Amino acid sequence: MKQNTIFRTARGYQLLLQEKKTLTPSMEDYMEMIYRNCLREGFTRVNILAESLNVQAPSVSRMIQKLTELELLDFEKYGLIRLTESGRELGEFLYNRHQIIEEFLTLLGVTESLLTETEMIEHNVSLATLNRIAQLNRFFQAHPEIHTQFQNFGDGSSCPSV
Repeated sequence: MKQNTIFRTARGYQLLLQEKKTLTPSMEDYMEMIYRNCLREGFTRVNILAESLNVQAPSVSRMIQKLTELELLDFEKYGLIRLTESGRELGEFLYNRHQIIEEFLTLLGVTESLLTETEMIEHNVSLATLNRIAQLNRFFQAHPEIHTQFQNFGDGSSCPSV
């Protein structure tokens, strides 16, 4: 199997990925949070979403309008925000993607900045890689003795300092 030998900057790879996707990372974050909020009550509101994402209500309103136009949400001005069926499926995928990456980092022993690291990775991982990470998570869960060996293998200081 021949590997791709064309190197790009991190931004170059992000642009390539963005060409293949219809949602921006910000849109994905909104959809994931809407899904999380809807798990509890079946709906959410602009003010709840603004608080959950630490953004201003006008920003939420603009994003809700965009996501409604993409038929991912049902929203009436000043009303409840509900997921459409396709919005629910997408939200569930984004939520699960977040959980898989977070679990992977936790298994690696990442504790400091876990949420930040998860957020940075989740928007840039391919589906094939995500599936392999999920497989590795399941492997470590099924074989805790191997996970313990990994944890005891080193202290993580084998990388050159940056």
